[in-house]
Amino acid sequence: MSAIQILVISLAGSDDRQKKVRAELDKTGLKWQFLDAIRGTALTEIPKEYKPEKVKNLLGFELTPNELGCFLSHKKAWQACVDKNVPTIVFEDDFCLQPHFENVVRFLMGNQENWRAVRLQGLSNVPQEKIQEIDSLDGVTLVRNKADAVGATAYLLNPSAAQVLIDTSSEIYEPLDHFLEHHQKHQLEFLAISPYPVDITGVQTTIADRPGRLPIKGWAKHKRSLLRTFDRWFSKNPWFPR
Repeated sequence: MSAIQILVISLAGSDDRQKKVRAELDKTGLKWQFLDAIRGTALTEIPKEYKPEKVKNLLGFELTPNELGCFLSHKKAWQACVDKNVPTIVFEDDFCLQPHFENVVRFLMGNQENWRAVRLQGLSNVPQEKIQEIDSLDGVTLVRNKADAVGATAYLLNPSAAQVLIDTSSEIYEPLDHFLEHHQKHQLEFLAISPYPVDITGVQTTIADRPGRLPIKGWAKHKRSLLRTFDRWFSKNPWFPR
């Protein structure tokens, strides 16, 4: 197999979660390592990438400290991908590997010309377009999702894709999983594996400070739409391009 880097984003001190990660990944013959996550609640100042007032105007709500920490942690993983210059699987630290996981990785590493970014997990079942069947795995297919699957527990990037994500997230203004699906912004196509080789059924998020967010309605929604229109027309780097 070609060189690959596997990083598991995890907060220091998350002993129970890290024990489960070891139990899962040590079943494989793949080398991997933990990447220290950034604890959002420990940030002593607002990150330079984040502009709270503009975010509230164009998104409708501010990101929580833990959402910021999550996004910054993934950016740290993307930079590690670029620095090492090898394809990198980025994991969050609570998941179950499906039996076909390792064979999927071998397939993808043997067909690197066919992808730049591949989703290995998704929260939503969405329509899919078949791209390539994996001969060694009955019923497992490389696909193109035709809607947003959401989720950021496991995905594979090549270094050029990681650099694109770094460049287009010079300003942070939406949750990480939404940004990964924001194709109009980063112009990066995430393919996917069906069925997903990584499962998070029953997993509890560590982003415990995310409030229940009701849909934005009425004047607040009209105001947001107006401000996004101004942003599209007058910003050199609009957040929500069409």
